[in-house]
This record gives sequence, C-alpha cells and structure tokens, in this order.
Amino acid sequence: MEFITERLILRPWKDADAESLFEYAKDQRVGPIAGWPAHTSVENSLDIIRGVLSAEETYAVCLKEDNRAIGSIGLFPPALSHTAARENEVEVGYWIGVPFWGKGYIPEAVREMQRHAFEDLSCRAMWCAYYDGNEKSKRCMEKCGFVYHHTEENKPCALMGDIRTEHFTYLTREQWIKNGVK
Repeated sequence: MEFITERLILRPWKDADAESLFEYAKDQRVGPIAGWPAHTSVENSLDIIRGVLSAEETYAVCLKEDNRAIGSIGLFPPALSHTAARENEVEVGYWIGVPFWGKGYIPEAVREMQRHAFEDLSCRAMWCAYYDGNEKSKRCMEKCGFVYHHTEENKPCALMGDIRTEHFTYLTREQWIKNGVK
C-alpha cells in the first residue's frame, strides 16, 4: 500500500533504501532519543529494513520529488504497542532525518496515518508516545491533535539498554473528527 500527501509518498521499505536509511539513521540525534541505536553500516540498515521495517503498516517517508526514504512511520497493533492499547486501537511511531526537521513532514505523515487508521482500518483510537527530552516528537503530537494521557516512569528501553520515562498521548476517532485534524 502507498499513500500520497501534499509533499510526501509513504510506501513500503525496499532493500534499495538501505543507503538512504543509513545516511539518516546513523545520526546519534535520531535513533537514541526515539529508543533505538544509531545504525552502524549500510548492511546494518539493510538488516533493519528486512527484519523491522518490513512489518505490516510500516512505511518509508519519502519526498514526492525523488521518492527517496528520509524517515519512517508505522502503525503498531496492541500486541506491539508500548502501552496498554486495546483491540481496535493502534500506536503510531515515526522518525525523520535531521536535515528534514522543522519542515512539517512528520506531522503531514502522521495526519495521513490518522486518516488511514480511522477511515480505512476503522480504528477507534490511536496512541503515540515520546521519551523525556524528545520535544520534537511531543510537539508533533500536539500539532496532530493527540492529548496527554499518562506517564510511565522507570520503563526499560530494551534496544538502548537503559531506563526511561515515557509520556503517552491518545486520540480517539471522535476527537479526530471533531478537531478536523485531517
């Protein structure tokens, strides 16, 4: 499945995206704050594409102008969620390369995932979370209509091998419709 927004293409990851993925995912400012280690090589990025980013409802965030992967976004079912998502709820997760920060690309991608979750998948609610210090993700959630729900302290971050505080936000289908956040 592929989604087209005003400036973006959201499409499945391909092996050919490994170099682009490595270019942005090797930056220490990207993965660690989101809970995953920076990539170490193109081969590492290829392994991540094949083992993680190939999951259902996971998409490369690409600019329309060249269809080059500059970030990632995905919807996670309750079994893969970081919180107590219930049946018919999803969690959205995302990141984008540093050169593309502050341009509104991720809020644009999140809004399309909201539309997809609520209209195509008939979800009743969507979760989104960020770790302490990730103000850019927090701001994206606010722009996209998510409402603070709760905080979980002393939460293990397995991929980074540390303990963190994670803040959760929530958006129901009804709130999404009422807010007109489309």
